[in-house]
Amino acid sequence: MHIDVLTLFPEMIEGVFQASILKKAQEKEKFSYNLVNFRDYSTNKHMKVDDYPYGGGAGMVLTPQPVFDAVEAVTNDKETKPRIILMCPQGEPYSQQKAEELAEEDHLLFICGHYEGYDERIREHLVTDEISIGDYVLTGGELGAMVVIDSVVRLLPDVLGNEASAPEDSFSTGLLEHPHYTRPANFRGMKVPEILLSGDHGKIAAWRRNESLKRTYERRRDLIDEATLSEADKKVLNEINQNKC
Repeated sequence: MHIDVLTLFPEMIEGVFQASILKKAQEKEKFSYNLVNFRDYSTNKHMKVDDYPYGGGAGMVLTPQPVFDAVEAVTNDKETKPRIILMCPQGEPYSQQKAEELAEEDHLLFICGHYEGYDERIREHLVTDEISIGDYVLTGGELGAMVVIDSVVRLLPDVLGNEASAPEDSFSTGLLEHPHYTRPANFRGMKVPEILLSGDHGKIAAWRRNESLKRTYERRRDLIDEATLSEADKKVLNEINQNKC
């Protein structure tokens, strides 16, 4: 995968690419990246990339010219066009399912805005996806883009040390993940559940599934309606519901 990021502040992103899983993924040549300051593409003599909105109003709006020219510069020599992602609070709420979808692509391009917003022609004629990481407003799109990139890259083949890690993450199955424990088995009188020490992998798997259902029911009951549930799952949820009554 190759990732382009159009931003006015590339220094905000560089450190993230040079640490932890993202750095290791690059060393394994699982993805490459290019940070593009779209101010470099401005034809304004003062290198401005924003202007006052037509019709008046507060704030400044990103002009289309630098963004269009920057996108064309980094994509013109490509055989296939990338998914062009606009980070925007008006966009599609981000989800694990979207991360899995984007992880199938060969080329992603992120546009990170600043100021009051984008000229609408960027949204209408350039981007393929608009993504929001939550119902709140940030100073710019860089933090949101870093969240999305991290969640996508970790899904690429051989990026994580354990290939079972990503499929078992919260939301990958539609449910929240089960609790985890490690050594020591008894810490200050707080003990690991006996079943996890039993060595019976079938019983352990069933316990983990039940705990995942319980945690999801307690914390994110809205996810239950969308999850694929077996008859055994439904029985567990019914028991949990009865115990709550």
